[in-house]
Amino acid sequence: MFIPFKKMHGAGNDFIVIKEEDIPDNVELQQLARSCCHRNFGIGADGLLVVAASQAADVKMIYYNSDGSIANMCGNGIRCFSKFVFDEGLANKENFKVETLAGIYRVDVKIANHKVEFVKVNMGRMYFKPEEIPVVHDGPHFIKQKIHGGGKVFEATTVLMGVPHTVIFLDKLSDDDVRNFGPIIENMEIFPHKTNVNFVEVVSRGLVHVKTWERGAGFTLACGTGVTSVCGVAHYLDLVDSEVEVIIDGGRLQVIIKDDGTMDMEGPAEDICEGKYYYK
Repeated sequence: MFIPFKKMHGAGNDFIVIKEEDIPDNVELQQLARSCCHRNFGIGADGLLVVAASQAADVKMIYYNSDGSIANMCGNGIRCFSKFVFDEGLANKENFKVETLAGIYRVDVKIANHKVEFVKVNMGRMYFKPEEIPVVHDGPHFIKQKIHGGGKVFEATTVLMGVPHTVIFLDKLSDDDVRNFGPIIENMEIFPHKTNVNFVEVVSRGLVHVKTWERGAGFTLACGTGVTSVCGVAHYLDLVDSEVEVIIDGGRLQVIIKDDGTMDMEGPAEDICEGKYYYK
């Protein structure tokens, strides 16, 4: 069978976008995600975005990681999703609401030269309670806690930003640290639902450099919920101001921490290609 798709990326974090109505009823979405996201035997992507109807918002986003696991939210994914929805005429306005498993998000598409170039997402606020994240911990929050993995000790802070995120500040970022320690920390027993792992170098009060090991996807060029978590945690620890530019391997994103604790994340969303995927 052939399934129409579009491939997109947000700062190098790439996705396959498919309308739910174009997916035959007998197709299991987790298997479809594993198949089409495979970089050798499929189209290749970090995740699958399914566009569905919503009774609670203008449209619903269902997100699967490349390993087939479902995730409540994806920050770069929702930007690409929003561009797709606007370009396809599924939302006839420049600001609309998207339903996700993590809740409803307000998005604003930025038009330049008659096309969507940037998308701003109100990411809400991060949550600290261990039972909400979840993380196994007796205290009221998991902030600057020592964790041991792969023969090293890290000082980690873990929050919920739609999905669990662990933030680790380092003097200098290294791809090797991400690849070697990211999967170890992701799968630690203290994280019942696993965790995303963000390694951070604070350059100044308005600039940070982030590399992320994503739960279910591995080392990616960008992670929107991760970038937002990093800025929220760094601001909470008084390491940055309320407006932060974030360098990731795939480009740059902007995060604004507002007085009410909610955060806006803004960045690009771009088309790569479209076609029909042969699914068997």
